[in-house]
Amino acid sequence: MDSKMHAGAIKLLYQRARELRNNATHTESILWGYLKTKPFGLKFRRQHPYSIYILDFYCHSLKLVIEVDGSIHNIEDVRLNDKIRQDLIEKDGLHFLRFMNEEILFSLESVIQKINDFIILNGYHQP
Repeated sequence: MDSKMHAGAIKLLYQRARELRNNATHTESILWGYLKTKPFGLKFRRQHPYSIYILDFYCHSLKLVIEVDGSIHNIEDVRLNDKIRQDLIEKDGLHFLRFMNEEILFSLESVIQKINDFIILNGYHQP
C-alpha cells in the first residue's frame, strides 16, 4: 500500500471509509457516476482515507481532492473546520475542488467542466 497516497491513515479509517462508500449521499453518487468513467484516463477513488481524514473523492495522479458539501458546511464552525482540514492537507501538496450539493444537482455540466478544466490545466488530455 502506498503510504504517501494514504498519509498514514489508520485501519479504523479504512473501515469507516468502506461504510461511507456503501452509504453514499445522492449527490456523491451523481458525481461518482462521472468520476468512475476515468475521465482523461485518470483513476478517482471515493471515500479515500488520508491521514486522519476521509476524502470524498481523490485522484492520486493529480493530487486532487474533490469534496461534496451539503448545507451543514454553511455553519460557521463547520466551515472553519473545513478550512483547517483543507489547509493541513494542502500542505502535503494536494489540491482541492469543492462543490455544494446544489451545484451537482442543478449544474452538473458546470461541475464536470470545472473538473475537466483542472485536469487540462495540469497537463492531461483526452486519451
